[in-house]
Amino acid sequence: METVQLYDTTLRDGSQQEGISLSVEDKLKITLKLDELGVGFIEGGWPGSNPKDEAYFQQVKSLRLSNAVVAAFGSTRRAGVSAAEDGTLRALAESEAPVVTLVGKASDMQVTQILETSLEENLAMISDSVAYLKSLGRRVFFDAEHFFDGFQANPDYALQCAAAAADAGAEVVVLCDTNGGMLPPQIHDIVTRVSQAMAVALGIHTHNDCDVAVANSLAAIEAGVVHVQGTINGYGERCGNANLLSIAANLKLKLGISCLTDEQLAKLTDVHKYVSEVVNLPPNGTQPFVGGSAFSHKGGLHGSAVAKMEDSYQHIKPVQVGNRTRMLVSELAGRGNVAYKLRELGLDISVPPGRATTLVEEIKTKESQGYQYEGAEASFELLVRRAVEGYVPPFELVDYMVIVEQRRRPSNGEEGKEILSEATVKIRVESEIRHTAAVGNGPVNALDTALRKALLEDYPDLKVVRLADYKVRVVEQGTGTGAVVRVLVESTDGTHTWQTVGASSNIIEASWLAVVDSLEYWLLKYGA
Repeated sequence: METVQLYDTTLRDGSQQEGISLSVEDKLKITLKLDELGVGFIEGGWPGSNPKDEAYFQQVKSLRLSNAVVAAFGSTRRAGVSAAEDGTLRALAESEAPVVTLVGKASDMQVTQILETSLEENLAMISDSVAYLKSLGRRVFFDAEHFFDGFQANPDYALQCAAAAADAGAEVVVLCDTNGGMLPPQIHDIVTRVSQAMAVALGIHTHNDCDVAVANSLAAIEAGVVHVQGTINGYGERCGNANLLSIAANLKLKLGISCLTDEQLAKLTDVHKYVSEVVNLPPNGTQPFVGGSAFSHKGGLHGSAVAKMEDSYQHIKPVQVGNRTRMLVSELAGRGNVAYKLRELGLDISVPPGRATTLVEEIKTKESQGYQYEGAEASFELLVRRAVEGYVPPFELVDYMVIVEQRRRPSNGEEGKEILSEATVKIRVESEIRHTAAVGNGPVNALDTALRKALLEDYPDLKVVRLADYKVRVVEQGTGTGAVVRVLVESTDGTHTWQTVGASSNIIEASWLAVVDSLEYWLLKYGA
């Protein structure tokens, strides 16, 4: 097999995932990104089913697509209604999409129990609908819904449904594992039997209810299908659809089947992140090929080996899919992890082997106290810098105090309450002591404000730095309010973003440690 068509249904099937709601603008943005990736077909939605999809098909005509063809999705005509009079088919025609993907039942149980019509009428519905759209000059793909379940129960009728579409002019008959209940050997066996019985091009559309949607798609391709449907990041109803990014990477890198160019394949990670952002869901860090953890290494044995030869614990070169190797520093780390991490961060810091061993032990001790450096690389860099002989911090803490007071105040003629947070901070900059106080809308905000006031006299450029995110996690659960907490702070100066961490059984102290690291890091890296 030389090539396989990639057909994306993120905008229709993927948007059925709980928590995803795409605007017309969202759908147009994703369309452009998929076209840039090199996907052959983009299923835009179901014309006539809702106003957003109708608007999408009108507006998508103005996009200049280089690789993809837009497809409209809809069902075969209703029982007892002619194709020309069917509202769904008229809406599909009016969408002016060059490709129409029709879904029809390929299971006798679904026909009689769900559609509540005869098996003969369902075959006519398939044939009439395909023929009607073909007469209008449209390319037609037929999605044989519930095909695999239907084939197991009544193979003759499932094949009749596929044949009805093919004989009427369907360009591709797509076999659908609609309920996601098949396993790769079953998929391979059934596709092989269908390909021997029919000459039409076959496609595959799988769902992930058994967590094997990608494997099922690959099994179908090995059995002869030339068209594969899926969604970006595996989005979809219930457990999702086959992940088109994983399918493309496996086809290109593992099976040697052309579906994207090398340059397009290198955009997979970017597409993964971009679509995650548009649908407003966090990227899946452990997603194969493109996740942030896909090529990360935490164990000391792994880190040492990867530092010597990256391929020792990686099945491909991450750059092939636009990803990169990451070294994690944790209580499982060894000296190799630390050395690699320093190179990864571009740090020109020489740590002697003996000091590196001590540093690893310090990291392990810190993590046992609640720290975690995997998501706080700025704090890790500071930990290393502080371990180097001769390091002079830009400021040092002398002491601080926080007061949280509840006050009564009049409110619209009635007695009300307000919470006042006030912090005093004393720091040393070189030989000078800076002593300031500030109020805030909470103790952490008051501390942050007081610390900045103390530093601005010596470092006026620090005013551009602000806290962008603040997260607290209980590390030792089950110990109530005395539990150790980990505070992760994300900061930005408008150009750069960095993360720092603090841990303590006192949430104020944990917050203070993270905030201090944040400001110290910026002064070292970007301050005047």
